[in-house]
Amino acid sequence: MKILKIRSNAFDDGDWIPVKYTARGADISPDFEITGIAPNTKSIAITLDDASHPIFSNYNHWVIWNIAVQSVIPEGIPHGIYVDSLGAIQGTAYGRNKYKGPKPPLKSIHTYLFTIYTLDCTIDLAASCKKTDLLNKINDHILQQATLSGKFQSRRE
Repeated sequence: MKILKIRSNAFDDGDWIPVKYTARGADISPDFEITGIAPNTKSIAITLDDASHPIFSNYNHWVIWNIAVQSVIPEGIPHGIYVDSLGAIQGTAYGRNKYKGPKPPLKSIHTYLFTIYTLDCTIDLAASCKKTDLLNKINDHILQQATLSGKFQSRRE
């Protein structure tokens, strides 16, 4: 099976996330370019986690599933439970049924992980579900996964 790879035009893996994609800026989701998608993929899911949160390990900012199979996911996914343009559902996270970008305390540097999963099915979950619900449901359906990391520091000088 091919190796799943993701990249973004917004930032390189391990690099600084531009303010535009954070809760300190326009708070819009970055684009993703996905290569190596398994041919039997039926849907895509994405999570965004703060890997540096001091209290909650991998604090979840965003969860979206049932994205139609595509190699480019555009930036600025609209808010709301159902995203018509992607055929997707956004669950409950720090961003309730929407993308909620990085917003660490001032001067604190946090690392954020965007994880993309390719799945062998679509997922039947209510929009009130959280990341843990999604991961439990997709556990036996993950074909591939890849992570893009970025860091952010509020008011970095």
